Amino acid sequence: MKEAAAIIVGKIVGVHGIRGNLKMLPYIDSLDLLAAGESVFLGDPTALEDAFVVRWAKPHQRVVLISLGEIEDRDAAERMVGREVSVEKSRLPELEEGTYYWTDLIGLTVFTVGGRCLGRLASILRTGSNDVYVVRTDGEEVLIPALSWVVKTVDLENGTMVVDPPEGLL
Repeated sequence: MKEAAAIIVGKIVGVHGIRGNLKMLPYIDSLDLLAAGESVFLGDPTALEDAFVVRWAKPHQRVVLISLGEIEDRDAAERMVGREVSVEKSRLPELEEGTYYWTDLIGLTVFTVGGRCLGRLASILRTGSNDVYVVRTDGEEVLIPALSWVVKTVDLENGTMVVDPPEGLL
C-alpha cells in the first residue's frame, strides 16, 4: 500500500451559498493548516493532485466554512462534496514525545501486557474526557481508553501498541 504524502484534515460535507464556498467537517482542532494562501488537496491523499489555494476558512456551527481560490460557483462546489481535504504531512507541527497523530496510530496491532493480541486499532473516538481506541479483530470490537496508565508503549516503527486494560474490560 502506498503511504500517504498528505494527512486528511477534514471532509467536504456540503456547500454554502452561491459563490463556491464549502462546508468542511474538520478532523483537526486548529484551523492553522487552513490559513489563507496555504494549499490543500481534495481527494486521494496519496496522490497530491487537485491542489487548491485557501482564500479563507472560519468555524461555523459544527463545520468549517472554507473558500478555495479555484472554486468560483455553487456548481463547482457541489462537485467537491464527499471529497476528503488533505494537507502535506511536512506542514504538520512537531509533537511532544509520547503524543501521536491519529493517522500514525490507526492500523497498529494492539497487545496486552501479557502478550495477548487484541487486534488492530481501527479508529479513534473523541469523547469529552479522553479518546477511546477502537480495536477490532475477527468481527469483534474492544474499546480501550487512551489513558497513560492504560497505554504502556507505542512502537510506530514496529507497528505495535501494548496496553494494560482496566479490570473487567476484556
